[in-house]
Amino acid sequence: QVQLVESGGGLVQAGGSLRLSCAASGSIFSINVMAWYRQAPGKQRELVASVTSGGMTNVVDAVKGRFTISRDNAKNTVYLQMNGLKPEDTSVYYCKAIVRPKESPPNTYQYWGQGTQVTVSS
Repeated sequence: QVQLVESGGGLVQAGGSLRLSCAASGSIFSINVMAWYRQAPGKQRELVASVTSGGMTNVVDAVKGRFTISRDNAKNTVYLQMNGLKPEDTSVYYCKAIVRPKESPPNTYQYWGQGTQVTVSS
């Protein structure tokens, strides 16, 4: 199996910064895409940012200019640098990876992390 372990969440004041990390481990042949989602209470889970194995990144308009996604392919780790945090960024942040396991390289599977809480105070 493949596991995703997230870390870096916490409580921060508005305008502050946090850096989230997500490390994938297990029987991995390759990881095509890693992404960050977030879900606030009573709301749908939404995409925040994604990065491909080739380093192409995408961030949603709501966080563009404040959040940066990056990836260390050698470590199977994705990061989300969050600057200029706002109260509306408060959410549980989830890591997702599209993975090709070693057991079946032609196939891909979607894995989710357990989530890490980010709380931004006014």
